[in-house]
Amino acid sequence: MSVVSSTPLAAAAELKLLARSIPRRVFDRASGTLGFRIGVSLFLILALAAIFYPEISGIDPTKMDIRARLLPPVFLGPNWSWAHPLGTDQIGRDMLVRSLVGLRYSFLIGVASVAVTLAIGCALGTVAGYYGGRTDTVIMRITDAQLSIPMIILAISVLGVSRPTIPAIILVLGLSNWPVYARIMRSVVMTERRSEYVRAAQVGGSTDLRIILMLLVPLLLPPILFTSVLDVARMMIFESILGFLGLGVQPPTPTFGNIIADGRKYLLNAWWIATMPGVFLGLTLTSINLVGASLERARNSIHGGEA
Repeated sequence: MSVVSSTPLAAAAELKLLARSIPRRVFDRASGTLGFRIGVSLFLILALAAIFYPEISGIDPTKMDIRARLLPPVFLGPNWSWAHPLGTDQIGRDMLVRSLVGLRYSFLIGVASVAVTLAIGCALGTVAGYYGGRTDTVIMRITDAQLSIPMIILAISVLGVSRPTIPAIILVLGLSNWPVYARIMRSVVMTERRSEYVRAAQVGGSTDLRIILMLLVPLLLPPILFTSVLDVARMMIFESILGFLGLGVQPPTPTFGNIIADGRKYLLNAWWIATMPGVFLGLTLTSINLVGASLERARNSIHGGEA
């Protein structure tokens, strides 16, 4: 990837046009695929249901109703109720509302933790790749040390000795995965720093910070953002694992993990308590993976065509 120009200003202008065109081309190519359309449609249905249904229904996801405990979903009968289409749990809480509210929290934590990961990983990777030398060595040794610790072990260790609030969970998950992005960003920046548009900007008197923020980041960040869509699904899985282990968002706030953990005792006579949130989690992950995989294939095909 190279931008050839006679002046720093012209090089920057060409680079900005390139940075804007690549994401648009990737999105246009991905949006024409069946997988992308199915993924977006499924995700929109789930998102709209999670946003509006709990409010429209007026059902409190934490309210107990012993008289309605262990009601089965409407498709099972008998003793079902249209007031609780997916049944109720062991203390009469509505499973549909609880699953949709759990989807809200799971997606929020997934997106926020990936944002933390991107911010830290891309910043450190860019600095390491641009400056090289001792700076690169120090950052990469820290990255290697972080990679040697499995993500879930680190999260359990930290949250096990602290109060697992939503901000704490987001921060722990975000800090657990940044080395992957740091390595990707470093390798690309090391290549791009030798490009003619970077040299032109340096000759023109641009500072290192300006070159990084105005030239490199706008060009290199969009492809990584497309890849990070798949990481949202991974973070949702890790959040659910932590919730299942009792280290996620604490009850009575419903999340996929703690709902499934509550329902595991009733698998024989009320299997829907653990199954329904698992179904919603599976559908959400499927939609995100379809979109992310379509974007990744489109990006690879465009870069393959330019190579």
